Amino acid sequence: MYSSAVLSVVGTASAPALVLRPWRGEDLEQLIEVCRDPDLRRYTSASVDTVADGERWMQTQELGWTTGQRFSFAVLGQGPAGRVVGNVVLKEFTDDGSTAEVGYWTAAQARGQGVAPRVLEVLTGWAFDTFAARGLKRLVLRHQVDNVASCRVAQKCRFDLDQILSPGPPRFPLEGHLHVRATDA
Repeated sequence: MYSSAVLSVVGTASAPALVLRPWRGEDLEQLIEVCRDPDLRRYTSASVDTVADGERWMQTQELGWTTGQRFSFAVLGQGPAGRVVGNVVLKEFTDDGSTAEVGYWTAAQARGQGVAPRVLEVLTGWAFDTFAARGLKRLVLRHQVDNVASCRVAQKCRFDLDQILSPGPPRFPLEGHLHVRATDA
């Protein structure tokens, strides 16, 4: 039902247009390449080192779309090659459907270009529009306290700091922030 979702991010003079679409098998090599970045690995829980790792990761994303529980988008830069420049995901719906979590990462070559806030804003709008009938009213965003860039992205996208989280190894080895955005934000 949702797997045909393709979202567009309009370009500006200082930031190129982007396309968000479900991950595809043809993205595997780029995924492995992007995941070699030590800064990305520091803040993400998924390790994609080999083709087998990448295939498992892709299967998880596909299963999420099929079950309607996880909606992960490859973020592609403009141009015929459509290079992967990031990932944005809507996941972990509460049982009553009123709350879900968002997450994202940006490839090293695309950092500092406003990719993360632009795609998070588009995903947020899509989530609230698409899942209103399911009762979605609130999105949460978690990041480690030392991930200053993610904190800035959350603030730019009107996700208010709600609480400081205790460490939760292995996924969150340090304290974290929980940001929240409600449908009326």
